[in-house]
Amino acid sequence: MGIAELFILSVGLSMDAFAVSVCKGLATVKLKPRHMIITGLWFGSFQAIMPLIGYFLGTAFAKYVTAFDHFIAFFLLALIGANMIKESLSKDDEEDSATDNYGFKTMFLMAVATSIDALAAGISLAMDLNGNNAYAYIAVLFIGTVTFTLSAIGVKIGNIYGAKFKSKAEFAGGLILIFLGLRILLEHLGII
Repeated sequence: MGIAELFILSVGLSMDAFAVSVCKGLATVKLKPRHMIITGLWFGSFQAIMPLIGYFLGTAFAKYVTAFDHFIAFFLLALIGANMIKESLSKDDEEDSATDNYGFKTMFLMAVATSIDALAAGISLAMDLNGNNAYAYIAVLFIGTVTFTLSAIGVKIGNIYGAKFKSKAEFAGGLILIFLGLRILLEHLGII
């Protein structure tokens, strides 16, 4: 696997995290640099850790992981999306509510949901690299860095539009997360 292929893989794996980051930005009232860093670190770390785990699991457990990963991603994204929609419809306009959405529980669930496919990518890396651990470490570092960057940018992009549309943007962000989870599920089931 060359640098160009690794870059394409990294960008491809980070697209779900980027989309969720845009939704985080849509729901954030007062964006601070730490929101971008927190999002980038969570998503970038998980996008790096999951392929590393997949790499070391190798092909032994591939059929077990790929059999249910799409259900987990769908469930987590739908749950988070439904919560965003509920918050957008609520009459409470708490200034700190967007900050609360960057808490451990929410970010952990989002990071897991967006990085499950990276676990499968790590399994395919094991087959492609034939035990070249040094290159595997470089690959996961590269994947994590690209995801960190795109996620931080995604939060900023989402916030630019979210600041203008407030609760409508949060509602739209919730719908996007639900549809993203549904797309993952339908793709893995072979429906689309």
